[in-house]
Amino acid sequence: MARTALPPPAVPGTAGAFPVTVDVVALTVRGAALHALVVDRLLEPYRGQAALPGGFVLPGETLEQAAGRELEEETGLTVPAGVTGTGPWHLEQLRTYGPLGRDPRGPVLSVAYLLLAPAFGLPAAGGDAAEARWVPVGGTTAHLAFDHDRILADGVERARAKLEYSPLAAAFCPPEFTVAELRGVYEAVWGTHLDARNFHRKATGTPGFLEPTGRLGGSGPGRPAELYRLAAGVDPTAAVLHPPLLRQVSPGPAAPSA
Repeated sequence: MARTALPPPAVPGTAGAFPVTVDVVALTVRGAALHALVVDRLLEPYRGQAALPGGFVLPGETLEQAAGRELEEETGLTVPAGVTGTGPWHLEQLRTYGPLGRDPRGPVLSVAYLLLAPAFGLPAAGGDAAEARWVPVGGTTAHLAFDHDRILADGVERARAKLEYSPLAAAFCPPEFTVAELRGVYEAVWGTHLDARNFHRKATGTPGFLEPTGRLGGSGPGRPAELYRLAAGVDPTAAVLHPPLLRQVSPGPAAPSA
């Protein structure tokens, strides 16, 4: 007797029943301190409360396209085309949140992105954002809308952890930089002080990390210092620091200062 082919399993009726959003943790170093980009919401829920830039993924969009569009609409800042982790900018997917218990309107799945750059410029609010601004990351009682406190804390911790073993700190620097400028990034992101001589020895003596440009520059006082750049072909998230640079971990989640 011939076997009767079984029909393919039915798609559950709940599949695709909730919307998807993207949220962007944009970090930079300003005034020797780590800053995050936030917007003040123009619409409910949480009208008037600070939040991370983000919004709903539209039909036909990839997640990366939605993240770039929302960032531009709400802050006026544009991610260069093709940024996926090379050059002075760094963009990576952070993690997924939800869908339950994070939005008072109902189940919403959010895909968060981490964006690092040496300078973004001044944000200009638009779309459904009433204001956009850079705020220092540090201890405060200020809270972001939805579960954005947790998303921001996860993004900051991801950046801090990767600086221990990878050359990701260079994403906060211009293409050419001094070792002192690079050390300043570590100190700003980690919120600690590093010994200048030990750091210089580690940064310049690690194979596959930095290479000299043969030029002098820098913005600090005193004589111009030697300029460096990332070693050719290095992956900005690769584990090139052996042993890693160790940091002093501060207790508590990261939160924006109001």
